[in-house]
Amino acid sequence: MHRPVLLKSAIDGLNIRPGGKYIDATFGEGGHAKEIIKRGGKVLGIDIDQCQMSNVKCQNKIIKNNSLRLVNGNFKYIEKIAKTNDFFPIDGVLFDLGLSMSQIMESERGFSYQRPNELLDMRLDIGQELTAEKIINNFSLNELYEILATFSEELNSRSIARAIIGARQLKKIERVGDLLTIIDRAVGKKDRKVYARVFQGLRIAVNSELENLKKGLAGTLKILKKEGRIVVISFHSLEDRLVKQFIRQNHLKEIHKNFSGRQRLSFERSAKLRVIGY
Repeated sequence: MHRPVLLKSAIDGLNIRPGGKYIDATFGEGGHAKEIIKRGGKVLGIDIDQCQMSNVKCQNKIIKNNSLRLVNGNFKYIEKIAKTNDFFPIDGVLFDLGLSMSQIMESERGFSYQRPNELLDMRLDIGQELTAEKIINNFSLNELYEILATFSEELNSRSIARAIIGARQLKKIERVGDLLTIIDRAVGKKDRKVYARVFQGLRIAVNSELENLKKGLAGTLKILKKEGRIVVISFHSLEDRLVKQFIRQNHLKEIHKNFSGRQRLSFERSAKLRVIGY
């Protein structure tokens, strides 16, 4: 099991109480849930990725325990999921907005630019229709530009969008390597930072990640105890900006924040953790 980034800070931030109810809204490989249970908490684990949930159950990565309940679902429905499972009011909720290592390394859905032979899928929910390949091959120049400029915050967004339009007129763009070649042509060189921004932006667009986060945070306030905690680990400036707006608009307090700093994996170095309360 991959150790989640900022694990200790996240669990400390939840201020676990024995017998308390906690929602792990992005269950992943179960690393956070395992630590919550170790400290005496009960966990409702939610994950949108059906394959991820199946892997956890099949591999018994989390000890079978009355303290854990797993639900396959989108955390934008967190209020409904909690109430359907009679798991409220809650003492805390954790949102870890990064991908798990199994999703990056094993899912074969094109999440990483380092896996050129994978298809451009990028869906967290494999039941939805929209994929990165459909965006790349069907969206207009302006729509592609808006996705790249907004979600990737990439300075070369217009050039990359134009290069995509030109390339797909000759051949359907299906694999990670196809897109990398197009980006190289648009930028004029191989640039891993540009790759990372473009792939992250496409993933955000495919999965409506910012809109889901807004709804998930809003739903959390309807089931959270007054003394409860919300912990958010974000990896993108737009996510973190949204979290700060949520704090300000709902007159909440930022109890603690922590930045990941030096980490082994590049994407982990951008992690920002915020602990929120009333």
